[in-house]
Amino acid sequence: MPVKLLDRKTGDVNGDGIQDFVFLTGTLPFPDSPFRENITLWIQDGRSGRIYNFPLKTSMGYQPSLFLGDFNGDKINDILVSMFSGGSGGYTYNYVYSFVHNSLNVLFDYEVFNNLYHYKVEYLDGFKVKVTAVETGNSYIIDIQYKGAEYLAGLYDQNAKLKKPAEGSVNALGGLYPIDFQGKGVYDLLAYQRIIGLYNADGLGQLNTYLRWKDHTFQPYDQTIQIY
Repeated sequence: MPVKLLDRKTGDVNGDGIQDFVFLTGTLPFPDSPFRENITLWIQDGRSGRIYNFPLKTSMGYQPSLFLGDFNGDKINDILVSMFSGGSGGYTYNYVYSFVHNSLNVLFDYEVFNNLYHYKVEYLDGFKVKVTAVETGNSYIIDIQYKGAEYLAGLYDQNAKLKKPAEGSVNALGGLYPIDFQGKGVYDLLAYQRIIGLYNADGLGQLNTYLRWKDHTFQPYDQTIQIY
């Protein structure tokens, strides 16, 4: 199966001041589909010409892409790799790598992120849904009257009391975006996760988590909820 170039970027990623070349390649198992397999990260050292290749841990998905930018404040470009899972879940697979001194280190792994943070989503009387972050205890209240009379009638009686307990959930990572909020050339990460109700298509909103590199890891420093 032929290997195809999926994306490429140029920038100094090893810290020697010389522009390096960063590529993503993969195979196309289905000619008429945007799905890609065997996705591999390639880095060519601009000074020596030596080429390094790193198969991704999750190496299949849709629309693989690269972004180069400084995430950890060392004034050297890091490498953000992103791809979509496809399907109704709308998940994304994301990695951030450092390649200082030609040594690859993982700064962000979407699976680690998904396993670190957990949420409880419960329906309350009065047409409300409570979203609670298990690890911190922080909670948010969503007024779901916008969902309409038919939806609410399936959950609540005429006194706005729940007919029976109901729960939703927060999906795994659905988007990860680099943003230089401070305007200093160092990027934070904005992580999107869907808040769902009774089933996956029952979207209640979006959880936005803002992450900044601190003490050798990306740490959340703010969180908001966006209503659809």
